[in-house]
Amino acid sequence: MARVAVVFTGGTISTAFDPAAGGNVPVLDGAGILARTPGLDAVADVVAIDRGRTPASHFTFPVLLELAEVVRNALADASVDGAVVVQGTDTIEETSFCWDLLLDGAKPVVVTGAMRASDEADFDGPANLRDAIRVAADPAMRGVGVVVCLAGTIEPADDVVKMHASALDTFASPNGGSLGRVGAAGVTVFRRRAGRRRIETARAAERVHLITATVAMDGSLLAAAVAAGADGIVVAATGAGNTDPALLAEAERAMAAGIPVALASRCVAGRAGAAYAFPGGGATWVRAGALPVGHLCAVKARVALALGLGAGLDRDGLAALLADPLG
Repeated sequence: MARVAVVFTGGTISTAFDPAAGGNVPVLDGAGILARTPGLDAVADVVAIDRGRTPASHFTFPVLLELAEVVRNALADASVDGAVVVQGTDTIEETSFCWDLLLDGAKPVVVTGAMRASDEADFDGPANLRDAIRVAADPAMRGVGVVVCLAGTIEPADDVVKMHASALDTFASPNGGSLGRVGAAGVTVFRRRAGRRRIETARAAERVHLITATVAMDGSLLAAAVAAGADGIVVAATGAGNTDPALLAEAERAMAAGIPVALASRCVAGRAGAAYAFPGGGATWVRAGALPVGHLCAVKARVALALGLGAGLDRDGLAALLADPLG
């Protein structure tokens, strides 16, 4: 039987309603979640690693780097076939991508959680945890990189997005689609990833700011980010990379001061590019020196830029890290 390390960090899967607090609060540790998840002994031998009960919205880059090391150390055990990280779903599209960038082994790493609290009738935590362990234990998932698994789907960390605030089937990969599905009958793989981005670093730049372009938006927020000591900036532009010219003008001043600026799209899918050459169009951003991020959504681009800056990459290195990997 396969052996899977399961790292518990908290999240909705660990919560229950507290009348005094007026909402859901963490109450279950790893052992408590496992006790609510029958049938695991038929799936894999589970090695539980409890790392507290932290809401996903409270994660910091140092914590994510620490958790990457926890997973790396667990997988270094030759008897362990894969790993699962259990966390809150609010930032799972960022955390999973962070670990996808940092972890380079072939053993599967699966991130999961729950959309319902443990005292709700439709609590989805146990099913998601069983499915994630099935995925981590399956030899077909070796070399795939970090994936997210909830509601029976297997999503690549570089594409997965939380599409709905509360739906059980909230996670999807809008650019390339799911990698597969999982259920009681096992894992079905639909496709393989074309490639992966990778970075080796023990730190991340803390002050990488995300600016979302909107109608009638000038460069004041970007200027404020620079004044606050920004290490880097990601601009989530409208459509295929277009903004008001005033926002580009402020970005040009930032880049002239040595602050890297990455250009993403605020759309759920697609990429920012150089299709439009009017003032503030994507072509003018690229010509000014902004770094295109391929099909990464803006929040993932921020993670990659922060890790790349933490690793000390120069402009060419950052551009290579942010660009779509070759198939």
